[in-house]
Amino acid sequence: LAYPAQLGFQDAASPVMEELLHFHDHALMIIFLISTAVLYIILMMICTTQTDKYILDSQEVEIIWTVLPAIILILIALPSLRILYLMDEVNDPHLTIKALGHQWYWTYEYTDYEGLEFDSYMVHTEDLLPGHFRLLDTDFRMVVPAESPIRMLISAEDVLHSWAVPSLGVKMDAVPGRLNQATFIASRLGIFYGQCSEICGANHSFMPIVVEATPLENFEDWTMTMLSE
Repeated sequence: LAYPAQLGFQDAASPVMEELLHFHDHALMIIFLISTAVLYIILMMICTTQTDKYILDSQEVEIIWTVLPAIILILIALPSLRILYLMDEVNDPHLTIKALGHQWYWTYEYTDYEGLEFDSYMVHTEDLLPGHFRLLDTDFRMVVPAESPIRMLISAEDVLHSWAVPSLGVKMDAVPGRLNQATFIASRLGIFYGQCSEICGANHSFMPIVVEATPLENFEDWTMTMLSE
């Protein structure tokens, strides 16, 4: 969950999000070094009364500013491709959940359990309980077992939506008539909040997402309770 005056990302709750944070820091350091070098060169050219034209037009300088950007792109591309591979399909997910976006709520269907399906609406301010978060809590949370590969099948019934939970490193568009896929593993217990990240209409900001990662025993008890209702 974000907190006031936060400058960075939310704490990672999945291996993929941890890798994304490392890649962000890696790319940011490269950008910082490039910006510093460019600023230094510009200041030197401004402060120097005479600029040696033979240095600026030399073949060595042209080779450097051609080869160096290529090396930088490789340093960014390799870890980026690695993360894309990690975010690819899970071969043997323990649980598959279908998330269907509506204006303006989410429907979750646990495809491995017959009849386990529910709608998830935002809790209105007047109905909030102590400890709940305004505009973020829902009446029914999407409960998943911790440390288990989860496959999300994401679609929409009316307009474009986007299922996004920053702490889990998941953000996938929900497109009507199309079934998109995302995977994640909750590496720790907790409650993780997200929101629709696609402008989907007047109440776009009122369709939050709440994922609760719980031990496997508690998850099984929850499924039995939901199926008996």
